[in-house]
Amino acid sequence: MVSGKQSVEERSVTRTEARKIIIRPTSGWAALNLRDLWVYRELVYFMTWRDLKVRYKQTALGAAWAILQPFLTMVVFSIFFGNLAGVPSDGVPYPIFSYTALIPWTLFSKALQDASRSLVNSSHMITKVYFPRMILPLASVLAGIVDFLIAFVVLLAMMAFYHVVPTANIWTIPLFLILALITATGVSLWLSALNVLYRDINYVLPFLTQFWMYITPIAYPSSMVPEKWRLLYAVNPMTGVVEGFRWALLGSGEAPGMMTLVSTLVAIVLLVSGMFYFKRMERLFADMV
Repeated sequence: MVSGKQSVEERSVTRTEARKIIIRPTSGWAALNLRDLWVYRELVYFMTWRDLKVRYKQTALGAAWAILQPFLTMVVFSIFFGNLAGVPSDGVPYPIFSYTALIPWTLFSKALQDASRSLVNSSHMITKVYFPRMILPLASVLAGIVDFLIAFVVLLAMMAFYHVVPTANIWTIPLFLILALITATGVSLWLSALNVLYRDINYVLPFLTQFWMYITPIAYPSSMVPEKWRLLYAVNPMTGVVEGFRWALLGSGEAPGMMTLVSTLVAIVLLVSGMFYFKRMERLFADMV
């Protein structure tokens, strides 16, 4: 009888142990849970579409602002840098030279402005419904592609007006566009997460964007930077983006080399570190937003 009771108890213990579930915190790439972004891919689409509609809602000019912002900046640069200061433009008309750089830059700067505020502006969603929070800054970045395409068509029209023929390397433009999106997403993840904790980001962002523009070769060519400082200058990933656009479309500047490689590596580091930091702080968003 005793042995029978022991065997029953042993079977019971075995069944109990078989039902045990050990929960451990995820680490490494698994901690990012990027699979959720694919599962919620339709939400990414709808959030991107929402950002597009909100961006130009109740505006008199609507999507024309996607053209006016880089175009008017190009006019100012052409007058002061091209005509008055005599800044070189690598043998191409200065309006084309500056506008080619302003297109990816406008995509980047607009993404920083919208994505950094995306979590705070969507606080009503974060506190009520579960979804991958990374979708919010990502949607703000992707919404800028539409503006980019509109401005790019204007650039092609300007090149036709100035009789500037695109080079055979134009097929590489999507690669440099991806580099711009990687850079914008990485920086936006950092800023959006920090903005939840420190609202000072709203005040720092305009200065950061303006400062970043002047250290990017938009109004001037990177050839003006001394050779010994070129690699350090390329630590700014937008340097590789702007120079890549000019090389692919206008044939100006240097072909992709060490500068582009450095910019690409920095952009990837920004993206990966931004994702990990965003995921680490995600648990605090609902309480802090």
